[in-house]
Amino acid sequence: MPYNEFLGDRIRAILIEKRVNFFEKNMFGGLCFMVDDKMCIGVVRDEVMARIGVDAYEDALKKPGCKEMNFTGRPMKGYVFLIDDATDMESDLAYWIQLALDFNPLARASKKRKK
Repeated sequence: MPYNEFLGDRIRAILIEKRVNFFEKNMFGGLCFMVDDKMCIGVVRDEVMARIGVDAYEDALKKPGCKEMNFTGRPMKGYVFLIDDATDMESDLAYWIQLALDFNPLARASKKRKK
């Protein structure tokens, strides 16, 4: 299933407005915005995926529209999915993007695969 391109456009616009250096990568059947060569925020189907780190994780799950990211049957701590309640308003989407950007310098980049 394709990802929600409108959500991708909204994220891209906020990153550009914040003057963030990023590139886009197709991942998980969706679109991921990479900052400093690390997965930061993205779109999977109709949901926003945000890498916010374990310190912000428990509090984030208490917010409307935020849920665990679960691809494999186990939640991935530090990553959340955001549904409409969390991203309808531009200010709400900008909040989650900033949370992901704040964590980004602390995140580890995945190891590069040898070709």
